[in-house]
Amino acid sequence: MSCLDLSLQKIEPEVLKGAGVVAIYVGMHTATRIALQALPRIRQLAPQAHLCVYGLYAPMNEALLRGLGVGTVLGGELEPALLSLCKGLRINGNPKTQSESVISLCRVQFEVPDRSGLPKLSRYAHLVLPDGSTRVVGFAEGSRGCKHLCRHCPVVPVYQGKFRIVPVDVVMEDIRQQVREGATHISFGDPDFFNGPTHGLRLARALHAAFPHVTFDATIKIQHLIDHAELLPELRASGCLFITSAVEAVDDDILRLLDKNHTSRDFDRAVALTRDAGIALAPTFVAFTPWTTLEGTIALLERLVKLQLVESVPPVQLTIRLLVPEGSWLLKLPGFKEKLMAFDPELLGYPWVHPDSRVDRLQQDLQALVARCEEKRLPRREVFAAIWRLAHEAAAHPAPKPAGNLGAPIPRLSEPWYCCAEPTEQQLQSF
Repeated sequence: MSCLDLSLQKIEPEVLKGAGVVAIYVGMHTATRIALQALPRIRQLAPQAHLCVYGLYAPMNEALLRGLGVGTVLGGELEPALLSLCKGLRINGNPKTQSESVISLCRVQFEVPDRSGLPKLSRYAHLVLPDGSTRVVGFAEGSRGCKHLCRHCPVVPVYQGKFRIVPVDVVMEDIRQQVREGATHISFGDPDFFNGPTHGLRLARALHAAFPHVTFDATIKIQHLIDHAELLPELRASGCLFITSAVEAVDDDILRLLDKNHTSRDFDRAVALTRDAGIALAPTFVAFTPWTTLEGTIALLERLVKLQLVESVPPVQLTIRLLVPEGSWLLKLPGFKEKLMAFDPELLGYPWVHPDSRVDRLQQDLQALVARCEEKRLPRREVFAAIWRLAHEAAAHPAPKPAGNLGAPIPRLSEPWYCCAEPTEQQLQSF
């Protein structure tokens, strides 16, 4: 068996030569875009191979994938089905139809991931500390799925409110092998580290007991930060440097439409709670939706200034446009689908046009602005100042200078990837 990571490596003809099955993992929107670009080349190099695409984004794009020659599509708790497929291919040859369920939520017996075929950890995103120093980052998965039903979330169409725990001993053995490779920080990839707060705390304690020098970060909902505020000091004592939280908006109407189960003021409360605990909060946003207004964009920027979070938000977060993939629970909103354009297989979603053309124009201008600033490696506060000016100009408002303390830099990962991020040109050149 051979493994290629197309976010870092090129397709190697020798690896694919003679392959009986090629399985492609699509855990994020970006990975799915890369997979779609790679599939024609893979079919050319391995015409006899059975193609399988698996991961969170596979089921919602099943029809598109099958049209590109993919024989098996798997999502959810898919390891048993993937193993069954490979065994069946070895015994019976290439099947004409898929026998495994596209989505399985059965409970599986987890094993420690074999990472031996992947590139070295040092080639992946690293931790950047406020003083500019860096650390090698490992990745661990303490749970899968989510018990919440946020309408825009890609987890929901697959797991539909269910989540699965990965045993602590399995997670720790995975972390142990990555620490041996040089990891001094672990990024927990759980959709929400506090879906099972007791389990999350056990993981934090076990990590700290085994490796006191290793720090970590996790993703936790605003609602959970408030509901389990008493656990935050122990998370910090166990090495938690920052928490990513999908705030998404500071407009209560938009939050209700997204079914986020928190309010705009809950965001303020979560900032205070994490700050009191000594943990940095890294909020993420869907800055542009069909319901966003120019005034709302300015209100978001003003809130970041007020909460001293300017340095805590990657500028690209202030340009992100709502993605509506196939199967999204946004499509359950009455009358919403009628406002969308036809599904775009290149975008992997339903395009939409804002009723106020100025909002779409601002989003495009900000996206171009941030891309230019990132090429120049400008500091976040300088990029924010440019975003601030452009947003006020779009609304025909004077742009006062942001007042007060904009906040200090926080620990962060070097690559601000998110589920709706577009692939970079460098990634697409892999094939």
